[in-house]
Amino acid sequence: MGRTPASPWCPPPPRALAGLPYAGHLRPLDGQLVSEERYDTVLIEGRDFEEADGGDASLIECALSSVAFNGGRFRRARFSDVWLHTVRWVGTDLAETNWLDAEVVASAFAGLEMYGSEMRRVTFYNCKLDAVNLRSATLRDVSFVDCVLRDADFGGAGLANVTFPGSTLEKVRFGNARMTGVDLRGAVALGIALGQDGLHGATISSTQLLDLAPQLAQALGITVQDGD
Repeated sequence: MGRTPASPWCPPPPRALAGLPYAGHLRPLDGQLVSEERYDTVLIEGRDFEEADGGDASLIECALSSVAFNGGRFRRARFSDVWLHTVRWVGTDLAETNWLDAEVVASAFAGLEMYGSEMRRVTFYNCKLDAVNLRSATLRDVSFVDCVLRDADFGGAGLANVTFPGSTLEKVRFGNARMTGVDLRGAVALGIALGQDGLHGATISSTQLLDLAPQLAQALGITVQDGD
């Protein structure tokens, strides 16, 4: 008999601000975020940014809480060992950004360009990702925990060791995605709008397979017909 895959791994609960190892070193942001600047152990709290330009900036061991970004450009910015809580990004250019050891909690991403981004050891908790363009992105060791992903586009993306425990996927696109060790069994809803072929290499449950059967049959050109 074949070996039954292990249950999907679930990350530990999100940390509070005080629980961050660098919490005691944080200092408030002075002024605005600007491009090509390095921000180290900076706390950004209760701020609204309109059309901010943080392109090529680096945020290292930083914490963002109750922050809103409307529009703006952060292309090729680097987020390393950052903590984001109740952060709202709307219509922001985050293409080709680099995320390493990031924790994103109770935040909302809407209408973002994040194509070509790289994420490694990133966890999203109770977040909403609506119409986020992640085409050709690279995600490794990434978890979406109790999140809602609606109209997210992973077309041509590379996903390795990615999990979705407790998350809802609605009209998500995986066309030409490359998956290794991706576990979708923890998702409470698996709505795939396009790119069922991109699920090659993913693990799903038998119930999810039954739900996806009509779409998979259509993608494979199979006609399902009962009777004469």
